[in-house]
Amino acid sequence: MSYSRIGVVTGANKGIGYAIVRQLALQYPTSPTNAGPLLIYLTSRDQSRGEAALQSLQQDSQLKEAKALASDGGVAEIKYHALDITEEDSVGKFVKHLREKHEGGIDFVINNAGIALNGFDIDVVKKTLGCNYYNTLSACHAFLPLLKPHGRIVNVASTGGKLNIFSPTIRNRFLASKTESDVDALMQEFTAAVEAGTQSEAGFPSAAYATSKAGLIAGTRALARTEKEKGGTVLINSCCPGYVATDMSKHNGTLTPDQGAQTPVMLALKDINGETGEFWKDLKHEEW
Repeated sequence: MSYSRIGVVTGANKGIGYAIVRQLALQYPTSPTNAGPLLIYLTSRDQSRGEAALQSLQQDSQLKEAKALASDGGVAEIKYHALDITEEDSVGKFVKHLREKHEGGIDFVINNAGIALNGFDIDVVKKTLGCNYYNTLSACHAFLPLLKPHGRIVNVASTGGKLNIFSPTIRNRFLASKTESDVDALMQEFTAAVEAGTQSEAGFPSAAYATSKAGLIAGTRALARTEKEKGGTVLINSCCPGYVATDMSKHNGTLTPDQGAQTPVMLALKDINGETGEFWKDLKHEEW
């Protein structure tokens, strides 16, 4: 089967990522980007869980009723591929696969993979920033050359990373950041301050996850700025899915995963008037 559109969803074996794949298949037929068959790569680091998620989607009653999947006469096909964004070799293998299988490029990437660890110490900070900030942006750079003109990158962040948790000085530095190096410097200062036990005095919260997501929002803005300045047309945005009931929130969220998937899916499929470098929630811009 040949495909007119190709998309990638990371961290998609459960929770919001899984729901994003479902909603992409359901919404694509009526989206303005529908130009023919869509291939969605459901990726996760655990192969058995990823393949189980794929099997579950293939039997999903709502997808069957909507005749969304190609196996039921629809236009969407879902395939599993292993991807651990924290492993450079894993990212490289997947990029190689995409380049070889889809010479014309891909259309969108939704970076949903992330972690939220219990506790707060230097080890938690390094692991959290590593996955949610450094590895996510590294994956963006790996995928960016594969994206077609006017393709999309959507980074799933969080309102936990809003700037009201930082001191005015740190907040202003986030807002003034123009390059990823500017944001890297803030993440490095946070890490050093935690190691020294001086994060509060330095203007940072004692919160690894929130700081990592603030970094991701800022890093996404910087990447979008760079892409635009060099004449690129890929739209690069970050978003918050809302407080979703998943394993990450210990199922305390107020939204279902399908509700949380709406904004990431909109940013991948719908007409967003060429907007890039923005932070979104509830289908609209969110003040950062």
